[in-house]
Amino acid sequence: MKRVHFIAIGGSAMHNLAIALHQKGYTVTGSDDEIFDPARSRLASYGLLPSEVGWHPERISSELDAVVLGMHARKDNPELLRAQELGLKIYSYPEFLYEQSRNKTRVVIGGSHGKTTITAMILHVLRQVGMDTDYMVGAQLKGFDVMVRLSEQARVMVIEGDEYLTSPIDPRPKFHLYKPNVAVISGIAWDHVNVFPTFDVYKEQFTRFVDLVEANGTLVYCAADPQVCEVVDGCQRTDITRSPYNVPNYRVVDGQTLLMLPCGEVSLQVFGRHNMLNIMAAYYVCRRLGVSDEAFGTAIASFEGAGKRLELVKATSTCAVYKDFAHAPSKLKATVAAVKEQYADRRLVACMELHTFSSLSANFLKHYEGSMAGADVALVYFSPHAIQLKRLPALNKELVASAFGGGVEVYDDSSALVERVKALFPRGTSHSNLLMMSSGNFDGVDIAQLAVELIGEA
Repeated sequence: MKRVHFIAIGGSAMHNLAIALHQKGYTVTGSDDEIFDPARSRLASYGLLPSEVGWHPERISSELDAVVLGMHARKDNPELLRAQELGLKIYSYPEFLYEQSRNKTRVVIGGSHGKTTITAMILHVLRQVGMDTDYMVGAQLKGFDVMVRLSEQARVMVIEGDEYLTSPIDPRPKFHLYKPNVAVISGIAWDHVNVFPTFDVYKEQFTRFVDLVEANGTLVYCAADPQVCEVVDGCQRTDITRSPYNVPNYRVVDGQTLLMLPCGEVSLQVFGRHNMLNIMAAYYVCRRLGVSDEAFGTAIASFEGAGKRLELVKATSTCAVYKDFAHAPSKLKATVAAVKEQYADRRLVACMELHTFSSLSANFLKHYEGSMAGADVALVYFSPHAIQLKRLPALNKELVASAFGGGVEVYDDSSALVERVKALFPRGTSHSNLLMMSSGNFDGVDIAQLAVELIGEA
């Protein structure tokens, strides 16, 4: 296959895959009805940005070797219908990644939380030790220009395994298509309620994931998560190796996290109990790939985190502003706890945005009870417009506040939220941190600029 067309090329994973194939020497074309940054700028820099937005079925011809279909497209997409009419080979991007890696050792990181960070940790370590690796990860990583790499020579591929649907015409979870040689389950907490209507249905996807590990493979799993343990304990397979991990010994001294590894104590750039678990998942994967304990310890000490995963925006000697992708209840609780543990003597103002389909669903809101109780001041934001776009029943502030168990301030106007944050950080504020958590952007809030306004340029 050398000529590939992308339907919905502007997607986060799709545009990275398109660039990776372009770098591999493929002729890549694509289309979309909307493309935003950073995808727009990245595609343009490689000469892959469509000349005009929209769908153009006349550009789908028998000369194409394959079509890659993104989740943003619909079943009645005119380009998809034309490709089906011509009998072209149509892949979802998980299917395409598997085809590109079928002769490699596939490492697939699954779980309701921590996937991106664990994937990033593994890639950081493998790069530090000089192991040539292909990959697909869902966030921007420092030192990596593109988040998908496909090569002929790499014998290992590391894949962040999302449990969301594969494509508009394939309802399987993405991580069911990769058939891992080394699999990770970091945790199980109900998510994607629009696809998995009950927790049992959601949990079953991880049971299936374990069933799909290749014979003589390895399953690395979080033994601190009872739901994960239930899935693993229920597995009858005897042809895979099980590698459980738990919270390692670590301590925080003067704002510095020190982790005890088999090679000795390591000073870290990241912090929080959840990140200690993430490191242990990465440790067992890297050991399975042949990385020594000493090499792992040296490499993980320089890991600074993945984009929007407890990412430091700005700091002074007494204040810090962080942003994080956290949006699910378990993620909120873990992220808030991590910042409080690292800065025990500072007030924590935590803001989160209800942005996903699950978080904006009235029936799911009750799962947020107590998830922000660790913050000194907790602010919750939701956009009525986002609710309308998702065609969900309207929410009100009282309902949201009650679902969180009280103790939170609720806003449905992002400008009012920003003004409240500014009021909590008057000039001269010290010993206070701000944590902004969302899978969106608080309706366009520039967190970097906000940080400057709150704590200055220092």
